[in-house]
Amino acid sequence: MVEELLKKEKKLAVIGLGYVGLPIALEFAKTVSVIGFDISQKRVEMMRNGIDPSEELDSTEFENRDIQFTADLEDLKAANFFIVAVPTPVDDHNVPDLKPVLAASRTIGKVIKKGDYVVYESTVYPGCTEEDCLPVIEKVSGLKMGKDFKLGYSPERINPGDKNHTLTKIVKVVSGCDEESLDIVARTYEIVVKAGVHRASSIKVAEAAKIIENTQRDLNIALMNELSHIFSLMGINTYEVLEAAGTKWNFLKFSPGLVGGHCIGVDPYYLTYKAASLGYTPEVILAGRKTNDGMGAYISKKLVQQLIKKNKQIPQTRVLVMGATFKENVSDIRNSKVVDVIKELINYSVNVDVIDPFADHEDFHHEYGIHLVKEAGKEYDAVVVAVNHEQYSHLKDADFKKVLKEDGIIVDVKGTLRKNVKAFDYWSL
Repeated sequence: MVEELLKKEKKLAVIGLGYVGLPIALEFAKTVSVIGFDISQKRVEMMRNGIDPSEELDSTEFENRDIQFTADLEDLKAANFFIVAVPTPVDDHNVPDLKPVLAASRTIGKVIKKGDYVVYESTVYPGCTEEDCLPVIEKVSGLKMGKDFKLGYSPERINPGDKNHTLTKIVKVVSGCDEESLDIVARTYEIVVKAGVHRASSIKVAEAAKIIENTQRDLNIALMNELSHIFSLMGINTYEVLEAAGTKWNFLKFSPGLVGGHCIGVDPYYLTYKAASLGYTPEVILAGRKTNDGMGAYISKKLVQQLIKKNKQIPQTRVLVMGATFKENVSDIRNSKVVDVIKELINYSVNVDVIDPFADHEDFHHEYGIHLVKEAGKEYDAVVVAVNHEQYSHLKDADFKKVLKEDGIIVDVKGTLRKNVKAFDYWSL
């Protein structure tokens, strides 16, 4: 398989061309013949024109690539090695939503042939690839795994907005349904991943590794968020405490904040869901999730309390929220916890304006029912710097004087401006 891919006698297909799938497809397309499949014709047309819909990749990344972008199922039939990189979100009740990954499995079932390989990259709970996805492929195709085709799992490690830890520079965990498939999957990814691969002993081990990567981060951030509650009551700055503690060689450097997006804020629920199905209640993980999911309400409540202390009439107050995406320097708005801050403030009858240099205004309104404003106004009672975009990271008193009242409040969620602001009431997590 690997030699045939390199000779372009066989093709590799990537199903799902979001922030994970597109970089993989383009990287492989430097060396092998690739079919990039997405169900959105609009997105396919953008990529055909060298535009990344996720705004992560420059147009030059599309140049000199052997890749066919398509939304046509018939085109997929020419592929022999399939990589699935579709989203795996949770629903409103934090229950894993497997509809995208199961739909992708049905798609593969319609086009797979004897001798083909299927590798999932979508984040799932341990067992999902073999217990949920595989039966769909077998039922639709009439083929049997092991006998007719091979199955593998290689969890994605793409970090949106990170230009340093890119696909080729991160060790890739790989797994297969047997020794032969493990070797083929590993050697295929070695074509593009210069950092090398780690061969997991089973598909379940690889699935579990991905889940705990983000669960560990979630719990550490939850600890920082809880500390920020405690230190606030003590009247000391959390970030100053962390700077002091960070001088010890083995202190882990995490910081408080809003935990959104489609990884850290979602993946732990896949693990807790699977644990619950086995009769175990994961108290520590769920406690971390509860703490992190409550930070938007905490920030809003604390700001309203400060406004009241200044004798403000809350229905007449105006607040500017700067930043609406789920993290800095990206356009991705999925599961943005800034929305929790905004909606809580609105529930308190605060008048809120929201700006963001990256977020698409139409998409944001469609997703959350909230209109972004093109530019900040003046005479706000408070400003919430919710996302540490590069454009906001060097703001000073003079910048805030243009938009704030003299007795205005600055809420700097990530604490990056604490040395810059002297003329206003200021607080951070």
